[in-house]
Amino acid sequence: MPRILPNAALAAIVALPAAFAAASLPSVARAEPVPPHITVVGEGEKAVQPDMAILSLSVMREAPTARAALDASNEAIAAVIAAMKSAGIAERDLQTAGLQINPRYDYVARQDGGQEGKLAAYQVTNTLSVRVRDIAKTGELLDQAVTQGVNQGGSVTFTNDDPSATITEARTRAVKDAIEKAKTLAAAAGVELGRLTEMTEVTYNAQPVAIAAKAFDSAGAQSVPLQAGENAYRVQVNVTFELK
Repeated sequence: MPRILPNAALAAIVALPAAFAAASLPSVARAEPVPPHITVVGEGEKAVQPDMAILSLSVMREAPTARAALDASNEAIAAVIAAMKSAGIAERDLQTAGLQINPRYDYVARQDGGQEGKLAAYQVTNTLSVRVRDIAKTGELLDQAVTQGVNQGGSVTFTNDDPSATITEARTRAVKDAIEKAKTLAAAAGVELGRLTEMTEVTYNAQPVAIAAKAFDSAGAQSVPLQAGENAYRVQVNVTFELK
């Protein structure tokens, strides 16, 4: 005898095919069409004279024991620090940048043709970073540092204490450059620029001038001659415009 389903169950069975059919249909998103657009890269640069120098000064001392080498290095770097302070360098502008203790080996030939390492001494290198806010004193300070025992390092980097205004000017120039590029491309294509829809800064790059000072063997009476030059700050931006 056939089974008669209740009305509610029968309605559910009838609705199932329609539900499956609806689920199998791809959803149609009413996305807005992307208007024609153009993206360009603008570049801007602003050069400025540096107003600060950063010195990297190292003293290396060698002795038969690590203790003796460290003591000698401590004495030498203390003299350098005292000289920097006497020349007007503030405490906040003096920073220890590194301390290394390394054994040094002498290698002698063995009868079997190989080499044998023999401990010869210990080397201790202490590096001091000095910010010089009066650039005119940079050469004089290098001279004093060498006189007090600096015998390694000696690199000089000319930079700017606060380059924010210079970077802002470079950003402005980058945006103007992007707009001019977009106008040129649009005119060449026979179209007009629409509204600006997106703008991002890609990167900015400061290029401080670095100099290596190597005249450690003969510290003369005159200061080391240095030229600070200029620092160039570069900015890139991506700018997107709609096209009419």
